[in-house]
Amino acid sequence: MANRVKRTPLYDLHVELGGKMVDFAGWEMPVQYPAGIMAEHTQCRTQAALFDVSHMGQVILTGDEVALKLESLVPAALDELRIGKARYTFFTNPDGGIMDDLIVSNAGDHLFIVVNASMRYQDVPYMRENLQGVEVIEVFDRALIAVQGPMAEDVVGTHCPEITELKFMETTLAEIDGTECRISRLGYTGEDGYEISIPEDEVDRISRLMLSHPKCAPAGLGARDSLRMEAGLCLYGNDINPSTSPIEAGLKWAIPKRRRSAGGFPGADRILNEFKNGPSRKLVGIKPSGRAPARAGVEIHDMKGNTVGAITSGGFGPTVSGPVAMGYVSLPFANEGTQIQLIIRGKPQPAEVCAMPFITPNYKR
Repeated sequence: MANRVKRTPLYDLHVELGGKMVDFAGWEMPVQYPAGIMAEHTQCRTQAALFDVSHMGQVILTGDEVALKLESLVPAALDELRIGKARYTFFTNPDGGIMDDLIVSNAGDHLFIVVNASMRYQDVPYMRENLQGVEVIEVFDRALIAVQGPMAEDVVGTHCPEITELKFMETTLAEIDGTECRISRLGYTGEDGYEISIPEDEVDRISRLMLSHPKCAPAGLGARDSLRMEAGLCLYGNDINPSTSPIEAGLKWAIPKRRRSAGGFPGADRILNEFKNGPSRKLVGIKPSGRAPARAGVEIHDMKGNTVGAITSGGFGPTVSGPVAMGYVSLPFANEGTQIQLIIRGKPQPAEVCAMPFITPNYKR
């Protein structure tokens, strides 16, 4: 019997707001609302949008030297991560591929981790098996929302003024209208904003508080995808997976100097070799010349018709008023300005390798 599709604590609110519900990673999630993906995307870029991300896995790690122990599974420098700071990293496998990407926050007496919805059932047992002396607690009684956009500080700050002091990749415990929440200034859109972990019996009320602000409106998975593509942010399962290395994916910035020198994480041999000698392929931004979007799986050819790569994510970028894409190409074709061809519906379409992100990020540094 197939597993039943799960619902987040905000399911009834999505339906009330007219959300078009779809199965995403085993959860019923809104792909869009009546305003449509383009309007929701623009809402986030210009004002503020609220996303339900309660399907993501929330995990607490406690124990002696927990940060140092977690370093055995990821290439981040977590032992010196200060209280109130968050860091992006990824689990790597023995072949140097990416098992999942995640956010790790130092919450003082524990680490707070958010993992991808589709991979939570892998990640939690993996940590339990490999982190000796660490208690791995999957959190089931809290929901997670994201308020994103240039007006996000006004929206959240109306009910929690102290969050205005947070900078990008910082986290704190604070009350929103009398309810204690973990509020982190980060997100997946390229805009300023917050991810807020809320007791599940309070998330409907608090989400309605946010949506009562005149500059805030709901947004679904469709806008979340177009926003993250414009921001050049990888989607696990598309742009990164167990066969792609962090160096190929352009994520070497997330591996600090100490870990590059000492290694000590799965797949270090391949990853450190690619640091030194370069990978054979690279994830690049791609701008199709026409109006037709290039979806995942589209072949990338050089100007002589030879296959040199493939698109991993692609669609229409509302902010840039045209199609945008990401894909892997052989290293000789990874330079900005390289002319390539995309095989769309069997026909070659001109395109150009370009820098990512496609928009200027709006994080509060």
